Amino acid sequence: MPALCTMNKSYKGGVTILHIIGYTKDKQWKTDLDIEHLKQADLAWYWIDFCAPSEEECRLLETFFHFHPLAIEDCYHLLQRPKLDHYDDVHFLVLHEIEQHNLKVNEVNMFIGSRFLVTFHYEPSPELEQARLKLQQSSKIGDEGQLFAAYLVMDNLVDQYFPAMYALEDQLLDIEISSGDSPSEQVMHAIFSIRARLLRLRKTIVPMRDLLYRLVNSDRIPAIKPYLAFYHDIYDHLLKLSEMMDANREMTADLRDSYISYTSNRMNTIMKTLTVITTIFMPLTFLAGIYGMNFVNMPELEWQWGYLTIILVMLVIGVSMYAWFRIKGWFK
Repeated sequence: MPALCTMNKSYKGGVTILHIIGYTKDKQWKTDLDIEHLKQADLAWYWIDFCAPSEEECRLLETFFHFHPLAIEDCYHLLQRPKLDHYDDVHFLVLHEIEQHNLKVNEVNMFIGSRFLVTFHYEPSPELEQARLKLQQSSKIGDEGQLFAAYLVMDNLVDQYFPAMYALEDQLLDIEISSGDSPSEQVMHAIFSIRARLLRLRKTIVPMRDLLYRLVNSDRIPAIKPYLAFYHDIYDHLLKLSEMMDANREMTADLRDSYISYTSNRMNTIMKTLTVITTIFMPLTFLAGIYGMNFVNMPELEWQWGYLTIILVMLVIGVSMYAWFRIKGWFK
């Protein structure tokens, strides 16, 4: 048994939680069910949620439900990409839940059968709790209610991607407004941080989009047809998220390029200024070098006004070169 099950992870006082609800053929909810009651004849379908399962509960995937070994193995290995696998009459999905404040990804595994929905996850999921409440209050369950319940779970998970995306988008807009014409190095660090978080979102959003595309275009789940409009709505949300993500990545690239251009222009200005100063002092240094050699036969060294003359010549050369460079626009 994998370590995650033997650790008996939980979030309510160290006790793992197994939620089971059933929908009867006379359209009534049963919420006080346990594993032994799931094969009752009056149940049309049921939803069992494994939250932080214990070792004994993990074994139910094999001993009670008889799921495919590969699907069970996928449940035990966390942080897989979202995907959809078909095993005879059971359809296995790996979904991602995103925590908005730190973009941590929690994996939610889902089994959809002809009479059941099974969700399996190691971390608490408020989205699944909300989906369960919406399901029990909904009047659109239909004959294949497990597929509608699966829609509510995926819809709630995907809806939580939007706040994370909006938060990053707002940060980018704030950076673009505040940076102005002189972006700082701190701004550049913030841009790269946002870009890294967008990449983390991309690893979830793009596979989830592909998963929903396969789901709405697959013939392997005939019973999904009455609910296709609902699943198409999730797919549209993921398309919008993909477009927002691409637009934000382009914005980070534009801000990065703007910072690089600004830095390059600033460096060019500094180098141009230093070059002008060096060029002006080159003839002055040349003259100073000549008259600093102290040869005996240098008649200018004996002139009474030689010092003032050479200083005046240097001043004229420096001012003339400065004026010429300014006319040529080198100081702009």
